[in-house]
Amino acid sequence: MKAVIDTNVLLVANGAHVDVSAGCVEECVRHLQAMQASGTVVIDDGYRIVSEYMNKNRPNAQKGVGNIFLKWLLQNSANLQRVQAVPLTERAPSCYAEFPDPALEPQFDAPDRKFAAVAHVHPDKPPVLQAADSKWLDWWPALSAKGVQVHFLCPADACRFYAKKFPGKPAPQLPPP
Repeated sequence: MKAVIDTNVLLVANGAHVDVSAGCVEECVRHLQAMQASGTVVIDDGYRIVSEYMNKNRPNAQKGVGNIFLKWLLQNSANLQRVQAVPLTERAPSCYAEFPDPALEPQFDAPDRKFAAVAHVHPDKPPVLQAADSKWLDWWPALSAKGVQVHFLCPADACRFYAKKFPGKPAPQLPPP
């Protein structure tokens, strides 16, 4: 499996998101370990994704599946079977020519744009693995229309956070599994 992995997957796997369910932590751990065992992680050639991982995780720490994954990623960054980097063209800070939907880009959190752009520019259109960032629930339909799939590893948690963050809005639809 090829995938672009949002930073929150690593954070949840490290136990750094106190509000997620135990099941969400287990799911993130399972996916990161599966990627290490036989997956291919897709990043950008400017290491923006890796830089964000490094800012929020500790690859030399002994604990945390997210930290262990980051260390593995760094050790395998030259192995094209395990890590593939695609070019991104930054037109302005956190604005990418490769972003799949220019109309959606202003609504997107600036730090999250690189994940969608990387998934879109890669020839295989790998999915973005998302843990529990509820804002992606509003974004996935437009991304899907452009060929970018979002896999919510913790859909119940994402919906719970969405309801708390946007109390007047109806529950969003989840993408098909």
